[in-house]
Amino acid sequence: MTSSSTTRQRPVSIAALGECMLELQGPAFGTLRQTFGGDTLNTAVYLARCGGGALRVHYATALGDDSLSAGLLQRWAAEGVLTGLVQRLPGRVPGLYLIELDEGGERRFHYWRGQAAARAYFDTATTALEAQADGLDALYLSGISLAILPDAGRERVLALMARMRARGALVAFDNNFRPRLWPSIAEARHWYERAFASASLALVTADDHQSLHGLPTLEAAVAATQALPVAEIAIKRGALPTLVGDGDTWQEVATEAVPRVVDTTAAGDSFAAGYLARRLRGDAPAEAAAFGNRLAARVIQHPGALIPREAMQDLLAA
Repeated sequence: MTSSSTTRQRPVSIAALGECMLELQGPAFGTLRQTFGGDTLNTAVYLARCGGGALRVHYATALGDDSLSAGLLQRWAAEGVLTGLVQRLPGRVPGLYLIELDEGGERRFHYWRGQAAARAYFDTATTALEAQADGLDALYLSGISLAILPDAGRERVLALMARMRARGALVAFDNNFRPRLWPSIAEARHWYERAFASASLALVTADDHQSLHGLPTLEAAVAATQALPVAEIAIKRGALPTLVGDGDTWQEVATEAVPRVVDTTAAGDSFAAGYLARRLRGDAPAEAAAFGNRLAARVIQHPGALIPREAMQDLLAA
């Protein structure tokens, strides 16, 4: 992405596509804290925070007509996320998940999402996202965005990606791979291959790529990622330096050490937001990755997917 906010006459407009669920945090049969989250929604919120007035961040999903769905919309709007691409489906409800954390901040998830409204986003003849796509500068989605949809919905997502990329929009695909969401590894590989082929930017967590393809080592996963047919790739390797490149030239960007990891939820989602926010304003990939790593390091020092805004205020001023 080469356009800069200093040369634009209007804010950059980006849509994130996916699912947001109600979130419960805490031990089983213990005291639970209620909030909300979802990989692409987390990224949308952090994008809105990082973008200031230079980014218009839309979220595309489906919700029900219940009070919980209305509450989600209110909270997204309070974060500066635009909700005009959200479809309300009578009789449907949001999904739900529970996060259990161990002492090292690692997570165990339990999901109730089979009848979640987001799965039916493409059940209509056309969606608000498809209708308004020509006014968007960028699209962001993940492997989870694809996993929750039926095949017909996935086909429409891929067609939208191709259409936007053909006119020069940034199309970012984050590989977030959750095996339990797919009926088989073969089916997941099929859709991932097509999504990467339709994207102009790939945000890849190396161990997810390793799991998807059954590769023996993280190094093998990195090599396979570097061979993807995508113009720009950022490869996340946990605490190891992030790799950014175009298939031929690669740079290492150091991650940031933190005194204590509290919760790794949304580490990758916040990295994606930081990276995209800086790329959309015209920063080079290595600069964007450095900011993404700073943001992710801040996020994992707090509980929950969405940390308090004041906990990252100094980063927003940078």
